[in-house]
Amino acid sequence: MTETQTSAQTETTTSDESAPQDGDGGHISAPVSLEFSSVGLAESLQRAVADQGYTTMTPIQAKAIPIVLAGRDVMGAAQTGTGKTAAFSLPLLHKMLRHENASMSPARHPVRALVIAPTRELADQVAANIKGYAQHSKLRTAVVYGGIDMKPQTAELKAGVEVLVATPGRLLDHIEAKNCVLNQVEYVVLDEADRMLDIGFLPDLQRILSYLPKTRQTLLFSATFSPEIKRLAESYLQDPILVEVARPNATATNVEQRFFSVATDDKRSAVLKLLKERAITQALVFVNSKLGCARLARSFERDGLRTNALHGDKSQDERLKALDAFKRGEVDVLVATDVAARGLDIADLPAVFNFDVPFNAEDYVHRIGRTGRAGASGLAVTLVSRDDARLIGDIEKLIRKKIELEPLELEEDRPRRTFSERPRRDDDEDRPVRAPFTARSASPAAPRASSDPFFDKPYEPASATAEPAWEAKATTSARSFSPNIKPKKRVAALFGAACKPEEVAN
Repeated sequence: MTETQTSAQTETTTSDESAPQDGDGGHISAPVSLEFSSVGLAESLQRAVADQGYTTMTPIQAKAIPIVLAGRDVMGAAQTGTGKTAAFSLPLLHKMLRHENASMSPARHPVRALVIAPTRELADQVAANIKGYAQHSKLRTAVVYGGIDMKPQTAELKAGVEVLVATPGRLLDHIEAKNCVLNQVEYVVLDEADRMLDIGFLPDLQRILSYLPKTRQTLLFSATFSPEIKRLAESYLQDPILVEVARPNATATNVEQRFFSVATDDKRSAVLKLLKERAITQALVFVNSKLGCARLARSFERDGLRTNALHGDKSQDERLKALDAFKRGEVDVLVATDVAARGLDIADLPAVFNFDVPFNAEDYVHRIGRTGRAGASGLAVTLVSRDDARLIGDIEKLIRKKIELEPLELEEDRPRRTFSERPRRDDDEDRPVRAPFTARSASPAAPRASSDPFFDKPYEPASATAEPAWEAKATTSARSFSPNIKPKKRVAALFGAACKPEEVAN
């Protein structure tokens, strides 16, 4: 099979409820329905996929699985929610089945496949899906990420695992502590590589890849491809095949995208109005900062909504609990930063709100990809203020679509309470009653009567012969000094000038 024949072309796909859903969430069927048995996957893997209710492959899976099985490096470009996790994990598990064994010796279970993910939540979700696909085999899967104790992870690694899913920082911690050996890794997957570069993981990736064998199969999967990602692929992939199933940076067609022009101070009221009008039971609200995330969550709590916050300053246990409560429907609104924008699969999420327009235009594609999954329809609302014009322009260039801003009418705020309406307290009995501020009280006060009679006298013109005071000549002499002031002595001038005897006597 030549590279020209195997390279994927951009195509438009439609949703199909029978298509598989994995860690990347949704499913979009290929134009021709393909069974997993048609690509030669092992029977145990087909049974695991069937146990989860999936029968046909998505376009990215139908195109990528045969290429991965052939041993080629792959650059997989697919919009979020199209099944990228199964596209790389199923063929890798199939190739590792020749190594499966029931031995309890850690030496018989070295790390053979390494999957690197940018966020803890995505790593945990990818590992859960791989464990589901490998449930009928003896292959072991482990996940390591920061924010939790390393001891349980160390014990699991030293017991031996074939598939290791990790975030870059925690993986380097285990490598430096010699908890895992990567000299037998045969397959490497960089999932959401563009996000890893965005958050500064390139040096960590380079260090990790330096520990791996030179001969390996490398797969790079991402929803978006930037020039930096392509340069990374040129450095670490050998003659990769580009697989695309949708136009790069395309948004899901089953997501209704709305952009409303709203003042910054009115954004919270706009979210409440839209939740009520559209009868939205759950929503994911994205903000740009961790501090703004916490503050907005508290504001929604005061509005009577069951709210939780998800951001990087929370511990991993708190983040997992918040996400789990939202998935179970115990939380109405989850306010989150972009840690929740990548790869998280939240079933039946009706709406996503961009409370803040993302700084990075590519994050817009990932944010709205959290809704409209599994073929369902979704709503993506972006609240645009006057300062967001440049960011909206970046999104227009990315999605190649003109954005129309819609006005949003909000109910008038409650009238502000004046001083006269302040409720009286118990100690107000002894206080003088202060008149309310009016326009009349704001006028300048009348001038006070002068107590100096000099200023009350009428104007008297001065005589024509009077000498101005400022021209009066000083008549003081040396004898008019105060007796406490000693007069200066007069001394002879320089340059041979003679002085009078009486001056020296003084």
